[in-house]
Formats: sequence, structure tokens, C-alpha cells
Amino acid sequence: MPETRRSSAHTSSRRAHTMTIDWTAFTPWTSLAGGALIGMAVAMLVLLNGRIAGISGIVGGLLRPAAGDIAWRAAFVAGLLASPLLFTSLFTGPAAPQSSATPLGLVVAGCLVGLGTRYGSGCTSGHGVCGVARLSPRSIVATLTFMAMGFITAYVTLHLRAW
Repeated sequence: MPETRRSSAHTSSRRAHTMTIDWTAFTPWTSLAGGALIGMAVAMLVLLNGRIAGISGIVGGLLRPAAGDIAWRAAFVAGLLASPLLFTSLFTGPAAPQSSATPLGLVVAGCLVGLGTRYGSGCTSGHGVCGVARLSPRSIVATLTFMAMGFITAYVTLHLRAW
């Protein structure tokens, strides 16, 4: 009998953390189009310029400029920044999700991501999009690590945090 009580108490505490899906934000067609555009941009950059589209490496190259290597990097970053603005001015869709993070929290998170890209020798775009497509073992391991840490972080923040 004690097992039944513990089980029902455990079940009722689980119900408090039930995940729901916001179906209005489920956008498979725009997601598919975005993925296709990313794939085309990555393929064009490697075929036409011989460069891998790793954002941390591209931005890092702007911070340590080399002669003749600035224009394409600046154009790539400008495109990354301008594209969402252009898209939202032309199309309507679900409202962007709002974050409850503080500005300081965002800065700290950004610094941790930057530190991680240095330790991981690249970012999710370089490893996950380009490296996995090239079947690079290092990139596959890095991408699996990114994903595992993302799953763990989401689980901890949604289910285990006590703060």
C-alpha cells in the first residue's frame, strides 16, 4: 500500500510540470524554408569562396582583420543582421517568443557561449551545419555534445531547479 501512495504523490507532482505545445508557434513550412536557405547559403559560401560558414570564425576574423579578408566577412554578418528585419517587414507570422532573462543574464549567457565556441573550436553553425555535412568526426562529437548539454539544461531548468 505505501507504494500506491508514493506513486500517486509522484504522479501529482509530475502533473505540475506537464509540458504543453504552443501550436500557433508551430511553423513547419517556414522552418523548412529557413533550413533550405541556410543550406544554400552554406553551400554557396564553400563552393564560391572556399570558406566554412562557422559564425564564430567569421566574426572572429572581423575582430582580427587580415588584408583582403574583411569584405566577405562583413557582408556575411550584415546579411545575418539584415535578413530577419527584411523578413519581418515583408511577412507576418506568430509573435516572437518573449524572454524573461535580464540584460545581465543575456550578457553572461553570450559570454559563456563565446567561451564554449573557443573551447569547442567552433560553434553550432560551423560544426552542426557544415562539419556534420562533411562527416567530420570532430564536428559530429561536438554537435552531439551541444545537443546533449541543451537537453540537460532544458530538463534541469524546467523540472529540477529549486530557485
